[in-house]
Amino acid sequence: MNTALLFIALISGIVLIALEIVALPGGIAGFCGFGLLVFGIVESYICWGNTVGNIILLCSIGITALLLILFVRTKTWRRFVLHEESDSTVNQIDKTRFNVGARGKTIARLAPTGKALFDGQLVEVHAINKFIDPDKTVEIVAIDGYRIDVCEVEDSRFE
Repeated sequence: MNTALLFIALISGIVLIALEIVALPGGIAGFCGFGLLVFGIVESYICWGNTVGNIILLCSIGITALLLILFVRTKTWRRFVLHEESDSTVNQIDKTRFNVGARGKTIARLAPTGKALFDGQLVEVHAINKFIDPDKTVEIVAIDGYRIDVCEVEDSRFE
């Protein structure tokens, strides 16, 4: 086999494996890179014998490890890392305040989840049968743990 093609296969394999771990999740790039790397190493054993094959195997492992370390330590990697914390909380449902049949108004569109206002308290609710637009009257039909299921009600008292 041509020496240039062999080294292109080895280098492409190493780069694809590094990109799989750092930037391209999904397995395709890593699978192709691993295949190219194995092909290049096997061909080096066939073409040049055990000594050169072992050297290329060790160099491939070392270069792959070095590239992974460099990718992880550079500032480019930090752009992929989430630095913000989520301060969202689940509904803290006061069972005495919310019960089935209570009515309130949607604040945001329920598609199917959104916010609604019940007795001055903003809670996350789930529409059970359709999307509900903002400023519509809804009624609680079920409370299951922290989930509040609602449906739209046609009632002019809340408008």
